[in-house]
Amino acid sequence: MIILENDDLKIQINEEGAELTSVWHKKAELEYIWVGDPKYWGRHASNLFPIVGRLRGDQFKVDGETYFMNQHGFARNTLFDVIEHSDNHALFRIHDTDSTKRIYPFSFRFDIQYDLTDDNELKIAYIVTNTDTEESLFFSVGGHPAFNLPLDGGKFSDYYVSIEPEKLYERVRLTGPYSNPNTPTDFNASIPLRLKQEDYHDDAIILRLQRQKTSFLLARLANQHGLRLTVDNAQFLGIWTPAGKEAPFIALEPWWGIADTVDSTGNFKEKFGVNVLAAGDTFNGTYSMQFF
Repeated sequence: MIILENDDLKIQINEEGAELTSVWHKKAELEYIWVGDPKYWGRHASNLFPIVGRLRGDQFKVDGETYFMNQHGFARNTLFDVIEHSDNHALFRIHDTDSTKRIYPFSFRFDIQYDLTDDNELKIAYIVTNTDTEESLFFSVGGHPAFNLPLDGGKFSDYYVSIEPEKLYERVRLTGPYSNPNTPTDFNASIPLRLKQEDYHDDAIILRLQRQKTSFLLARLANQHGLRLTVDNAQFLGIWTPAGKEAPFIALEPWWGIADTVDSTGNFKEKFGVNVLAAGDTFNGTYSMQFF
């Protein structure tokens, strides 16, 4: 377990999946990150790569060859190397191997960087490098941080998510586990989203951010403790709690990619929301969480 720490926060990150497992507020004696109770959802803050969401039939094709991959990809179950570590910084890394090439036929290096600032902000960077000298790299990447609710009293429905900028966002609907971008609806962010378990019967609320910097404030009306998640350049943000379980957490998920569409052909190079990197190029997707 890797630990980052300052006067107010103690942060724990597991080398498996480079997963954030704890953000402990020392003075408030408050845990922000979902505890991972498998009764509801057994993870904490998964890192998703090289896909986000589900593939149709859990398979895809590249240059006529068929490959199989489970939901959200393999990174969240992979042991990362710790490349750098100090009191306020950690860098984790995986890269392609013979095993990954059997399920994902691309050359890559995937780094996850965590930086803890003096104002209790945790910055996360997903750095994807195409290590091939000729071929382009196709991928998706994303975060899945989940937060305990209630944080400091009250009940789940006392909390809200306030979004800036306040405007109409396009909401991408899901049909089963697949995205349905052909039937978008408007989401009015000028009104804070009051959290209600019944809003997630059709899975996540997915907003299309168009790579615009967007902030999501999670708090309750008393506003004593909460967090602000700021996404710098993501395509989508998912708001999720498992349907029908009355789970005591909410996830705010920045995504550079999304589940296959309902009419996906399975051609990975044409996948909805896929990112493309030329040989030797690097992608940097960033977001941050400030805890108060």
